[in-house]
Amino acid sequence: MSRFALILHGGAGARRSRDYAAEIVHMREVVEAMRPQLADGAAALDVAVEAVERLEASGLYVAGRGASPNTAGIHELDAALMDGATGRAGAVAALVGFRSPVRAARAVMDRTPHVLLAGEGAARFAEGAGLAPVGDPDAWFTRAGQGEDNHPPGVTAGALQHGTVGCCVLDRDGRLAAATSTGGVFGKLPGRVGDTPLVAAGTWADGRVAVSCTGQGEFFIRTAAAARLGFEVESGRPLGEAARGVINRIGAMGGDGGLIALDRDGNRADPFNSQGMKRAWLSADGEVSVRVFEG
Repeated sequence: MSRFALILHGGAGARRSRDYAAEIVHMREVVEAMRPQLADGAAALDVAVEAVERLEASGLYVAGRGASPNTAGIHELDAALMDGATGRAGAVAALVGFRSPVRAARAVMDRTPHVLLAGEGAARFAEGAGLAPVGDPDAWFTRAGQGEDNHPPGVTAGALQHGTVGCCVLDRDGRLAAATSTGGVFGKLPGRVGDTPLVAAGTWADGRVAVSCTGQGEFFIRTAAAARLGFEVESGRPLGEAARGVINRIGAMGGDGGLIALDRDGNRADPFNSQGMKRAWLSADGEVSVRVFEG
């Protein structure tokens, strides 16, 4: 195997009334930064984590620095990753006080026998692992997502305005990996956990496909969206058809969002049922593309 590919997203929920020039430039920069690493033989998991960390740190998306607080004024962040080659996974939920949830998730996978740590336990672990703290939340967080359908003012109960980032990678050795990070839905209750840190719901990778979801997490949980896509590909269904079927199922339940996926042949899928989904990819033939609205 010598071909490699990558796709990332900056979240569903984009609105045509907003200018995404900064996000478009940044997503292309992240993809271009990952290209030489993949060309040099970097592992899919390492590249997926670094790409998501860059998205978190930018403050442009509703994840990491761009997250908004819950109804108690606290920033509770979620992240997960999965290595398709080994089936190993790591995740954190309702993590408070640390800059990179995806790095915390990676530490959970690498340093513990667990898959998911949550709340105060996750924060204590992250501190012990020496991960970078936030410091002053008011100075750090940018509250991204202004003007999208995840914009917080006027949120009503059940609206589930959302935002997430993620990345799926196929490396030169044919390994697949996925990583996802989120600030969660706007106006969420303290302790709310969405699909992002739940392996099988919002994040999945195996030997055939890698998946990262974005949208109203409650619907992705109820459909086991990411793993459902993986199992359908395993059963022989084409990637694009399987991915669209998952989003159609979520839409039929009243949910909104999208997903990105890569298979072991470098084929991509990025269906969504919201107005837009910020995404960029490096195809197996070396082409870099960025999209927000068009398919």
